[in-house]
Amino acid sequence: MLPAGEIGKCCPESGDEMKNTEEKSDMNIAALVGREQLMQDRDDDQLPLNVSAFIEKEVGNDLKSLKKLGKLIEQMTENKMKLEEQVLTISSEIPKRIQSALKDAEESQQVLNQFLEQETSLFSSITSHLLTAQPWMDDLGAMINQIEEIEQHLTYLKWVSQIEELSDNIQQYLMTNNVPEAASILVTMTELDIKLQESSCTHLLSFMRATVKFWHKILKDKLTSDFEEILAQLHWPFITHTQSQTVGISRSASAPEVYATLETLFCQLLKLQASDELLTEPKQLPEKYSLPACPSVILPIQIMLTPLQKRFKYHFRGNRQTNVISKPEWYLAQVLMWIGNHAHFLDEKIQPILEKADSAVNARLEFSRGLMMLILEKLASDIPCLLYDDNLFCHLVDEVLLFERELHSVHGYPSTFASCMHILSEETCFQRWLTVERKFALQKMDSMLSSEAAWVSQYKDITDVDEMKVPNCAEVFMTLLLVITDRYKNLPTAPRKLQFLELQKDLVDDFRIRLTQVMKEETRASLDFRYCAILNAVNYISTVLADWADNVFFLQLQQAALEVFAENNVLSKLQLGQLASMESSVFDDMINLLERLKLDMLTRQVDHVFREVKDAAKLYKKERWLSLPSQSEQAVMSLSSSACPLLLTLRDRLLQLEQQLCFSLFRIFWQMLVEKLDVYIYQEIILANHFNEGGAAQLQFDMTRNLFPLFSHYCKRPENYFKHVKEACIVLNLNTGSALLLKDVLQSASEHLPATAALNEVGIYKLAQQDVEILLNLRTNWPNTGK
Repeated sequence: MLPAGEIGKCCPESGDEMKNTEEKSDMNIAALVGREQLMQDRDDDQLPLNVSAFIEKEVGNDLKSLKKLGKLIEQMTENKMKLEEQVLTISSEIPKRIQSALKDAEESQQVLNQFLEQETSLFSSITSHLLTAQPWMDDLGAMINQIEEIEQHLTYLKWVSQIEELSDNIQQYLMTNNVPEAASILVTMTELDIKLQESSCTHLLSFMRATVKFWHKILKDKLTSDFEEILAQLHWPFITHTQSQTVGISRSASAPEVYATLETLFCQLLKLQASDELLTEPKQLPEKYSLPACPSVILPIQIMLTPLQKRFKYHFRGNRQTNVISKPEWYLAQVLMWIGNHAHFLDEKIQPILEKADSAVNARLEFSRGLMMLILEKLASDIPCLLYDDNLFCHLVDEVLLFERELHSVHGYPSTFASCMHILSEETCFQRWLTVERKFALQKMDSMLSSEAAWVSQYKDITDVDEMKVPNCAEVFMTLLLVITDRYKNLPTAPRKLQFLELQKDLVDDFRIRLTQVMKEETRASLDFRYCAILNAVNYISTVLADWADNVFFLQLQQAALEVFAENNVLSKLQLGQLASMESSVFDDMINLLERLKLDMLTRQVDHVFREVKDAAKLYKKERWLSLPSQSEQAVMSLSSSACPLLLTLRDRLLQLEQQLCFSLFRIFWQMLVEKLDVYIYQEIILANHFNEGGAAQLQFDMTRNLFPLFSHYCKRPENYFKHVKEACIVLNLNTGSALLLKDVLQSASEHLPATAALNEVGIYKLAQQDVEILLNLRTNWPNTGK
């Protein structure tokens, strides 16, 4: 049932709707009447036309059809009467309907008025009732607030009672020396403390925390004391490796009881882990070192670490002779020795206890993690003292990297745990590391390039190993880069690795510039040993960098670089796409520069040899090709004497460079040389002369039996590299009939019907049709046709 106010609001709206309904009904009736009147007027206008159309349809032009008029009149009269009856019926029913609707509307209005009167009455009675009940509501609200407050007090007292009950239980268990049950109840109390953290009852929280802290200290002290006694019976800690082996194989009668007690105490201490984490703030280094978040070392392992921590602080803190800032290897080696000495005991005795307790902790790694914190604290305090002494800082970094390598490889320390690399990654220390790394690398480069053996391969006497003919300086340099990679590959973050990668690229570019400077000094002697050694060095560095580009480590760095470049909008979309699709690599810029230098040096060598060959070929160019005897006039064909200087020069230089350049470089060299030589002989010797039959045969003999075989040691079919010369010799040595036929075919050929098939038939694939025509015109042994 609606309240009086709401009914009062609804009823007037219903009256308005009723009035609107009546008005709309009257408007609809008026519209209907008007529409009928309009239709009647239209029908009056259309009546004569309709009658004419009807008569035309029924009678038409046939006069005999007039006989039908009587029947039509009767039908029309009958239809008229029916329509009149229908009209009278309808006209009598409409007023009755209207009267009925009006009557219904009046009745609805009366009901509505009654509702309005009821609404007014109800509204006044409800208002009166609310005024009467208001004091009761106020009293009831106050009582409810009191009840809620009492319930809160009761809940508060229940919590206090529960805490006191748990505290009493712990006290009773401790009085009966039932430590395991006391520890279990402390675990329950700790869970309640954690649940109460969201409460605003500060005093209750303080009371709970103080109670947990009180019993935790008592239980921890008692269990720690008992645990240390058991460890002492096992001669813990194992300072020497012999001691750890002795404990491992000792089988005294009391050993099972000792280990059983060890397990019991270890499990009880493990129960205190939650309360210990709640009460103890873990030691943390400053945020600048960005150490990964990790839980504190479990309580029993902390107790086992305590004597070792004391020893470490005794020897490597303060004014002890063992605390020497220039000897970081002392404390690093000490920690590695402790980890190794205790590994067997932890794996064999402690790990099974953790597994029985359903703990996911690895005893050996937890022990290593605790000792690692000693190292991190020591490094954090020592590094600022030696940051600007290059030698001491470099020595520290070297020792730390050796320590990290052994820790990860031998003892299986995970890379996700806090390590020394996090300390070295701190901004100030890291920038100093980069600076020192660059400085010592440049010093190494200076010393290797100034060495007497810089350009000599250390494997020169071992043919199988010395395929690349790498000079010592290049090999030492790439070894240096490889060592740098090993030094930074375990850094914890990709941005730090990318900074080292940039350092490597800078060093490669610096070494390339130094090689270029030395090369320019040797430019006048581009065939000498030192120039070739520089070229071999450039080729070796480029090859190794290309191999590194496919290494998983550098591919991961490429992905990291892609993300950094995308964030900073450093590269274009095309370059980002090439990096993402692995079309390019992180070393592409360096490789391109080295390849350009390599090509430039090879070009210089090719040009030098080519100039010598051209000088040696001067006599061969002036050979009298028109007057040489034919092959039938000679007993045996022999090499042209004028070709000997050319071939000797070529042979000597090929042998020299084959010995001085690595295989891949020499292959590029002789192919570049052959390309120039082929064009030179074709243009400067063949096209510049006319040939009789003997001259053409001599040229072919010199080329195919003497020049081409010089390169047969480097490839199976050297003639394929002398395409111009080989095909020119074919054209010049065609028999007369074939030459005449080919000439006619070429003369009759057109753009639409080229003579390609005819040229291919005689072995011509490289030369164009016009070139073949020119060569045919260089022949002088044509038959006399009388023209």
